[in-house]
Amino acid sequence: MSEATTKNIVEEVSNRRTFAIISHPDAGKTTLTEKLLLYGNAIHMAGSVRARRNQKNAVSDWMKMERERGISITSTVLQFPYKGRTVNLLDTPGHQDFSEDTYRTLMAADCAVMVLDAAKGVEAQTRKLFDVCRQRGIPVFTFINKMDRPALDVLELLDELEKVLGMQPVPMNYPIGDGDTFMGVYDRATEDVYLFDRTVRNQTIAPETMTTLDDPRIEQTLNAHQFDDMHTNIALIDELAQYDEEAFLAGEQTPVYFGSALTNFGVQLFLDDFVEMAPEPAAYESDAGEVDPDGAPFSGFIFKIQANMDPNHRDSVAYMRIVSGRFERNMQVKHPRTGKMLKLSRPYSFFADERKVVDEAFAGDIIGLPGNKLYTIGDTLSASGSFNFAPIPRFASEHFGRLINLDMGKAKNFNKGVDQLETEGAMQVLYDADAMRRDPILAVVGVLQFEVVKARLEDEYNIKTKLEMLPQRLARWVIGPDELVEKLPWRMGVLRVEDNEGRLVALFNSIHELNYYANKYPEIAFRDSI
Repeated sequence: MSEATTKNIVEEVSNRRTFAIISHPDAGKTTLTEKLLLYGNAIHMAGSVRARRNQKNAVSDWMKMERERGISITSTVLQFPYKGRTVNLLDTPGHQDFSEDTYRTLMAADCAVMVLDAAKGVEAQTRKLFDVCRQRGIPVFTFINKMDRPALDVLELLDELEKVLGMQPVPMNYPIGDGDTFMGVYDRATEDVYLFDRTVRNQTIAPETMTTLDDPRIEQTLNAHQFDDMHTNIALIDELAQYDEEAFLAGEQTPVYFGSALTNFGVQLFLDDFVEMAPEPAAYESDAGEVDPDGAPFSGFIFKIQANMDPNHRDSVAYMRIVSGRFERNMQVKHPRTGKMLKLSRPYSFFADERKVVDEAFAGDIIGLPGNKLYTIGDTLSASGSFNFAPIPRFASEHFGRLINLDMGKAKNFNKGVDQLETEGAMQVLYDADAMRRDPILAVVGVLQFEVVKARLEDEYNIKTKLEMLPQRLARWVIGPDELVEKLPWRMGVLRVEDNEGRLVALFNSIHELNYYANKYPEIAFRDSI
């Protein structure tokens, strides 16, 4: 590799910013996503969530169920340029019942943006997703949204972040009022105040006025209590919380921004900081050691597979996170799991369901590889073929149901559809360990995935099914000596099943039941991921 080529790769990789947006339902994740695209000139008009069904769908939603319900069910990729950077935005589901797809998408991100509702603070689903970020060790930005509505006290929100998530919150700006009195934000670094024009509709970039805290309009708009609190709190925060890059990258601090995605308040200020502060693509662990993003030849891994994005063509696309080096169209790569050499001739870049063939891409980018049935989630592709990246863990499901094919004359199609959806990671498929493999048991993280599976089997494979819910609520892979595992008391509602690779899984009714087994049989491990 020439010195000029190496220099080009280093420069390109350093300009990549790859992140996921996470949130509890209704915190405003989809709206913030659209506004980031708006400010990145990737779209020219954003839809309003308030009238979602009567307007254009969010650009990141493509599945029929997503369009009908106005929610994001699958993770999508959106790439756009901003101020000399190439931004890869991984848009994760934000509905109440998210899937394992959400977890896996976080494996491909270098950082995350956590969206909180200013009136609700840290909610249950946010905690689950944050735990995955912590496990992965990825830094987290916080955007406290909906300041144009009545909000919790600012210090109360910051205190909750620290207590619940265990990170020091560092406000990078401070909101001027909330609800009807929300005027804009104070930038702590520059000491400027950005006031926004409320008369401008939210579909386009909002003009802003830069002023200072001494502007008489602020005192005229806020009541005396709000005005005094604002000055007191800003002074207090300046004494207590200072941004530390090392602490942020280590996951010990989270930079906090306030705003309203719906009305564009604070979005551009956040995006300006984000592209400067977000980490560059990181090294990934492999069975041959760390793989450096700009010091190694091309390599990447498959973190998502999506079939039938275009039902007319029955297509299948594997989403690959490029980990190192430069990808070139038509390059030959090694597929270590099968030992085969593959020619990657039609790589896509993504903008939701829009695709564009790309000639080159770099570490940090997400590209789509269409059509090859060899791929499975976690596969490594590389120029050298001499290593495998650490496997993507499978996460324990929380809901289980037996899927029954209502038309046995279409058994082949049924099995094909179930196999495809499991390959994509829409659900895990289990079978009774002591019975014939006929009616699969679907295991999912959120119950909406059952509806997704049934709907897609009907829409894409013309298969009608019914689901019989099971009472179990916990799945654990059972690891231990065969003679001890055989002696486990498989009774009292504990279901003995196998995954598709023949590994033994126990389904428990409750955490108390699991704890009883774990304490009584300490030689056996009950793992929640594998």
